[in-house]
Amino acid sequence: MGLFGFGKKKKEEEKTKPAETVGEKIETAAPVVKLPKGEDAHSYQIILRPLITEKGGLLEEYGQYFFKVTKDANKVEIKKAVEKLYKVRVNRVNVISMPSKFRRVGEHEGKKLGFKKAIVTLKKGDKIEIAK
Repeated sequence: MGLFGFGKKKKEEEKTKPAETVGEKIETAAPVVKLPKGEDAHSYQIILRPLITEKGGLLEEYGQYFFKVTKDANKVEIKKAVEKLYKVRVNRVNVISMPSKFRRVGEHEGKKLGFKKAIVTLKKGDKIEIAK
């Protein structure tokens, strides 16, 4: 609807604008990250992301790393996933279920979702390089 002539120029410009070729669209598109298939894809589903915290930074000296994992993952699955993704040997896995919390800002109330956190201890000599 072009009330008072607004929008008419855009339609005319679109008609006169030359069509882009397929090659130009591919060059300007962002690179697509493809996840590996098979068991590695399952590992990416179990381990959501590494947790970068102050405590986690201190425990890296002792070979312990924090990861946010899915709520239904168990210790055996977490161990296999970390070994496949980071090519390290895992010594021990500790799991903590972080509870959900209620938050309030002024009149508005909300709920901060809970999550499951895994503390993975590596064998001596192994290290994970996590970009900070």
